[in-house]
Amino acid sequence: MPIHVKDPKLLQALVENSKRSGPYAGAFLVKDDEGTNPNTVTSSESDNSIHDLKGKELLKRLHDVGTLAQITRIQGDLVVLLGHHRVRKTEMVAEDPLIVKVDHLKEMPYDKDDDVIKATSFEVISTLRDVLKTNSLWKDQVQTYTQHMGDFNYPRLADFGAAISGANKLLCQEVLEELDVCKRLKLTLELVKRELEISKLQESIAKTIEEKVTGEQRRYLLNELLKAIKKELGLETDDKTALSEKFRERIEAKKDKCPPHVLQVIEEELTKLQLLEASSSEFSVTRNYLDWLTLLPWRDYSDENFDVYHAQCILDEDHYGLANVKERILEFIAVGKLRGSSQGKIICLSGPPGVGKTSIGRSIARALNRKFYRFSVGGLADVAEIKGHRRTYVGAMPGKMAQCLKSVGTANPLVLIDEIDKLGRGHSGDPASALLELLDPEQNANFLDHYLDVPIDLSKVLFVCTANVIEMIPNPLLDRMEIISIAGYITDEKMHIARDYLEKNTREVSGIKPEQVEVTDDALLALIENYCQEAGVRNLQKHIEKIYRKIALKLVRQGVSNGPPRDITIVEAKEDLASFDVAIKVEDEKSKDSLAKDASVDVNPIDSSLENINAIPLTTESEIDHNEHSNEDPIEKNLQETTKVFNTSSAPEANKSAQRTTEALADKSVEKIIVNASNLGDFVGKPVFQTERIYDQTPVGVVMGLAWNSMGGSTLYIETAKVEESEGKGALVVTGQLGDVMKESAQIAHTVCRAVLLEKEPNNPFFAKLKLHLHVPAGAIPKDGPSAGCTMVTSMLSLAMGKSVKKDLAMTGEVTLTGRVLPIGGLLSLKQVKEKTIAARRSGVKTIIFPSANRRDFDELASNVKEGLEVHFVDTYNEIYDIAFASDAETQES
Repeated sequence: MPIHVKDPKLLQALVENSKRSGPYAGAFLVKDDEGTNPNTVTSSESDNSIHDLKGKELLKRLHDVGTLAQITRIQGDLVVLLGHHRVRKTEMVAEDPLIVKVDHLKEMPYDKDDDVIKATSFEVISTLRDVLKTNSLWKDQVQTYTQHMGDFNYPRLADFGAAISGANKLLCQEVLEELDVCKRLKLTLELVKRELEISKLQESIAKTIEEKVTGEQRRYLLNELLKAIKKELGLETDDKTALSEKFRERIEAKKDKCPPHVLQVIEEELTKLQLLEASSSEFSVTRNYLDWLTLLPWRDYSDENFDVYHAQCILDEDHYGLANVKERILEFIAVGKLRGSSQGKIICLSGPPGVGKTSIGRSIARALNRKFYRFSVGGLADVAEIKGHRRTYVGAMPGKMAQCLKSVGTANPLVLIDEIDKLGRGHSGDPASALLELLDPEQNANFLDHYLDVPIDLSKVLFVCTANVIEMIPNPLLDRMEIISIAGYITDEKMHIARDYLEKNTREVSGIKPEQVEVTDDALLALIENYCQEAGVRNLQKHIEKIYRKIALKLVRQGVSNGPPRDITIVEAKEDLASFDVAIKVEDEKSKDSLAKDASVDVNPIDSSLENINAIPLTTESEIDHNEHSNEDPIEKNLQETTKVFNTSSAPEANKSAQRTTEALADKSVEKIIVNASNLGDFVGKPVFQTERIYDQTPVGVVMGLAWNSMGGSTLYIETAKVEESEGKGALVVTGQLGDVMKESAQIAHTVCRAVLLEKEPNNPFFAKLKLHLHVPAGAIPKDGPSAGCTMVTSMLSLAMGKSVKKDLAMTGEVTLTGRVLPIGGLLSLKQVKEKTIAARRSGVKTIIFPSANRRDFDELASNVKEGLEVHFVDTYNEIYDIAFASDAETQES
């Protein structure tokens, strides 16, 4: 424990003594003045008078038995002592400072197996444990004792119990003077038992005081504490005045733009909020309602960019082709520039998956400088997602449009409604019908959300919808949209997109440099034709990513790293390591000395010949509080860090070595990876698609038709064969999973064939005798549509006359009973004509037959789509007959 020494001579003697190999001093307790009560608190004056005593007078005031203590550290007037064993003073050697001769005392011999000693020691330990349960202040002292005092024997147990007890100094002195271990244990047990009683008394006092605090006082205290915590966190949910101020501050900035009817509703709700109790459910509903009303951007519009050239650059930068889509967007911007403001429109982008419908919406928002918000309605079956919930429901929320306006912070964003053709139908309503009010330009200026219950102006919002098949969109909803069809890409367009967009982005994402890899045009062409025949380019992007992943793996295996360079320091070892070892040893010794200075215990071993010390300096203290904890100074930091030894003289050699290593790395060349058509299979596997074309020259009874579905255009064959011959009426069997429309087309075609054959070859009884089988492969794929009639008629006539049709011919169109050819596509005529033309080019078709009503759609196609095709537009089937069954020579003459 620490002792404050106020006598300068004594302190000087202790400092000199501490420099010796065995620095020891004696610690003795001072007796109280005669006639004074040792249990009463004395004034500081009587304490100071002890320091005035010198020599024999001081010697008389000291108890005979004290402690031999080792001086571990001296800081200023604070001397830290570590007690070793008991000593008894015999005679005085010097007066100032007081030096006495001592006898070293030892415990009387005792029997370790004595039952009384064992029982007493166990009771001391048990009592100490009970005290530790109630008084946590002792835990630190117990840990300190167990760390520094070694083994826990009976004498030391008695000393420890007395040392940490709260008894007065005279009782502790009795334990110090007692050399009989059994008696000493009994004295300590009394002290510890008294401490246990004090702890129990402390616990009962605390319990009594706690019971005096009534339930109301406790509740008030906790409420005040809760308010303080919430105030610190900025919540203040129960402070109605703060809430009202927050809502008023929000709406104050928007007061000029906020409609009057909305301001009136906000004022009414704020008044209502003041009258409600903070704990009621209605308070929470009103607070949330006001939160939404004050956060919406009422007539807060973002500045739009009506620069047509800027928009053209952005659209060309993000997308290749799509001229009709870009033209429509530029028209919208031009109208907005002339009007000075833009009116919200509803544009529906329809096309197969992967053609870029969603990304076009993002590009439009970027071109117009509008905020962008997307939500998908695919599978949406809850009307409340669009119109909002009533506020009476638990967990009510506004609809998607209110959430959109709050999210973007402006009243004129671009809202992309994705997958509108895949709307669900719930048991509680039809979401498609709920979208009518949202998308109708005449109604959405006063769109009413069920939760907000005030009209919202959505007339400035630009809605962009996406769909794969517009036939799935209900007609009332479709009527409010402006359809822009996006057909699939032809091979040439896919090449441009892959080279200019997909490959470039994938290479950057993969961390590969352009000079490390080359993907040839032949490889891209083979990839498009044999792996990615879809109308879109999403699958093409996946395959390009697959190629670059395998390239990245090859480059890494070759030892290539395109990451940022790391600094490499080359250090050559010094030949003579002796100085390094010495430095470490010296440092270890310094660290050891530093630790010795900071520790409360001397790290040097205790001298076993302590009995040989006959004269020691004496330290005195009038009263020592045994429960006092020393305020030791912070641990001194080590004066010297670990020595670092480097051979600086070898720096030039190290630089030369590093230069040689760098040159060796630079000389190692990495082979450039080239992906071409021959090794493409190593990167993406075997081809997925085989050519749709089965025959180079179609045999008798087989004709190629053109089909269309949501995935794009394709070619398919219609085959007719003879089944059996019998007198009487001819019959027709159809297979290939045909729908009702195509089955009826086959019956119509059978009737038309009879009339045409009767006209062309009156003596041919083919249809009167034969039963025919018409098949449309592949049989596992369902097929239906009103554009296969002409192809079926041609197939049957080819079989009847035994003539094969013209080479590289494909046709489409429906035929009537009178032989008229009907147009294809309906509202999607342009889209179907383009998709079917692309499919014909993909299959190597040179001649196409379209209905004449579709001439205008074909004329709108890009020149690269029409290039190299011979296209015929017909009104009647006789014109198809002349084209299909004419010889090549006749065709060249015509």
